[in-house]
Amino acid sequence: MAKTVQEILAFCQENGVRMIDFKTVDLQGRWHHITIPAERFCEDTLRHGIGFDGSNFGYASVEKSDMVFVPDPDSACLDPFTAVPTLSMTGDVQVIDLPENRRFDQYARSVTQRAEEYMRESGIADKMVVGPEFEFYVFDRASFETAPNHASFQVDTAQAEWNTGDPAGKGYQMGRHDGYHAALPQDITFDLRNEICLRMADWGVAVKYHHHEVGGPGQLEVEVEPESLTEMADKTMVAKYLIKNCAARAGKTATFMPKPIYGEAGSGMHVHIWLWKDGEPLFYDPNGYSSLSDTALYFIGGLLKHAASLCAITNPSTNSFKRLVPGFEAPVTIGYATANRSSIIRIPAYAKTPAQKRFELRNPDATCNPYYAYAAILMAGLDGIQNRIDPHASGWGPYDFNLFQLSEEDKKRIQALPKSLGEALDALEQDHAYLTAGGVFPEQLIQNWIKLKRAEDEEMARIPSPAEFKRYYTL
Repeated sequence: MAKTVQEILAFCQENGVRMIDFKTVDLQGRWHHITIPAERFCEDTLRHGIGFDGSNFGYASVEKSDMVFVPDPDSACLDPFTAVPTLSMTGDVQVIDLPENRRFDQYARSVTQRAEEYMRESGIADKMVVGPEFEFYVFDRASFETAPNHASFQVDTAQAEWNTGDPAGKGYQMGRHDGYHAALPQDITFDLRNEICLRMADWGVAVKYHHHEVGGPGQLEVEVEPESLTEMADKTMVAKYLIKNCAARAGKTATFMPKPIYGEAGSGMHVHIWLWKDGEPLFYDPNGYSSLSDTALYFIGGLLKHAASLCAITNPSTNSFKRLVPGFEAPVTIGYATANRSSIIRIPAYAKTPAQKRFELRNPDATCNPYYAYAAILMAGLDGIQNRIDPHASGWGPYDFNLFQLSEEDKKRIQALPKSLGEALDALEQDHAYLTAGGVFPEQLIQNWIKLKRAEDEEMARIPSPAEFKRYYTL
């Protein structure tokens, strides 16, 4: 939007902005914010930033927790959900040093920026572009409780099949797995999605399209136009913020949990990937498999080689692995193919021109920290290119058949994704040199991440569930 303090203040004056809100992302990928009166925004804000306690974000120990947030004025946008006119910005985190503060290398946005720098230093490409697909559920109500003597959750939406017996219903409920591109009057969230997309456009997030997804009880999708790595990580945070707040304003609730409903379609965040150099696309070769260049295939090779450890970053919740199961259009095997939604790497058959030629990584979900996830995807791909990892020679395909219907013999032969967060963390412990290359992911960050997620995984495993009571109570 604007690059100077004077332009920001002039915009505030013209639009009646009274507050400026600064949004920072924690280790897990949640936004936090701090707000100042607009008149306090000055050159010193951009130079020296605003101090905060980094330990509360998961980045630092209490005894070394002083950090500063430095806003990025180019990210400025009016927040549509505040009663008082408020300008919102994201930005960077620095650690205090002399004579000048320095970029905090573990901060999520710093990692993405360093990944892009490393890519350019490698000479392989000067731009990576990613285009995510945001899948999520919208419910009328959601409640959950975990107490020593009580554990439960309940979600509901008027359109769900389980409400067909409601005497006040209108008879337009949606069947299980029957929501894909559903039309009015069954598609009760159509106006909400329109509102979401308009708010995205206002915030600079260009939308390709939106539609109802497969999950009958309120699963939706918004796909956005691709952007470069750090910019799209910023916009992923914006998209999640807008989706949740638009739903709340409409009296509903949105969740990006990968598997909120047993037996229904799970929500992923498929990531479409391109590499460019000197304004030219690097993934097209009319003579290659599915018109992909060797560079593209080596990038795919890197993703597949490191797929298990990547899951610890792209699928970092215990709920993630309830989605990565056979039969729900979510990948479970490590391989690549054209137009095959059962493969972890899908090459869209309709993308035929050099500029369109790409592939998508289908296992990620939106419980990830997008900065870490996009950076890790790039680092795995660069490792594949640098080491010329041929996915076909490595035995990862192309699998131009349904990977959900494998024989027992094929299941033993074809590598599978991790079946739990614990397995993914085991893989990350053994395989993360590709992430630390060039100082992109600091070793300390990797160890902190593993420690955090191990504790999370172990805690979740200790909590009794209602399903366990049903299965084991009478034994």
